Amino acid sequence: MTNAMFDIAGKKAIVTGGTRGLGRGMAEGLMEAGCDVCIVGTSDNVFVIAKFYCDKGYSCKGIKADLSKREEIHCCFQKCLKEFGGDLDILVLSHGIQYRCPTTDFPVQMWDNVINVNLNSVFMLCQEAAKVMLPKGYGKIILMSSMTAFFGGTNIPAYAASKGGLTQLAKAMSNDWLSRGINVNCLAPGYMDTDMCAVLNDPANSQYYKIMNRIPAGRWGTPDDMKGPCIFLASHASDYLGGAVIPVDGGYLAM
Repeated sequence: MTNAMFDIAGKKAIVTGGTRGLGRGMAEGLMEAGCDVCIVGTSDNVFVIAKFYCDKGYSCKGIKADLSKREEIHCCFQKCLKEFGGDLDILVLSHGIQYRCPTTDFPVQMWDNVINVNLNSVFMLCQEAAKVMLPKGYGKIILMSSMTAFFGGTNIPAYAASKGGLTQLAKAMSNDWLSRGINVNCLAPGYMDTDMCAVLNDPANSQYYKIMNRIPAGRWGTPDDMKGPCIFLASHASDYLGGAVIPVDGGYLAM
């Protein structure tokens, strides 16, 4: 019974930002659990990564798209859908960008760019997924929130605003769709050993020890740490969850 709750073998999943970092970790976890996965990336590396997993015996397709461009969002989704024969069970939206600058000097253009990629494109992809999931009464949508949705951060006003908005968006979509079979929930990664956090994960940075001292797990997170929570939200085990925000932070928020 327990195993059946978490069984996602044969499910069809799209993972954006699936070529590196947390997105790749979650895509890999879904593949290991038996999913057919379509990863989306911004460069030709997406095809290299897809082949890497296919050579290991997994089912993985690669789609290249720039999700900052609205005209590519619909096209990207339709290409993924075509790979799956028109069906979709799981949507994991892990793409995003970051820009650090004191708020007083933060360029408006960068504000627009971050909000566009981290929030606007997420909304549009969720709309596309709902058109497939609602008719069949089933679907799992997993969004990437952030610690900054809880406490704001410093020198990252656009990123914090985008993640706060995305978190509320998940709740709003859950309210609209949960009774119709779609679960929309968020994972909120803590401080992770990825390119986006590289500037902070450095003992030479004055914030490094302050962060480390507040992580009860005693280490920064890794992409592998996202696999279990992602599989949980992608499976029937999470059927009664809607609009939830699950921290994956080594206990950071509890300190």
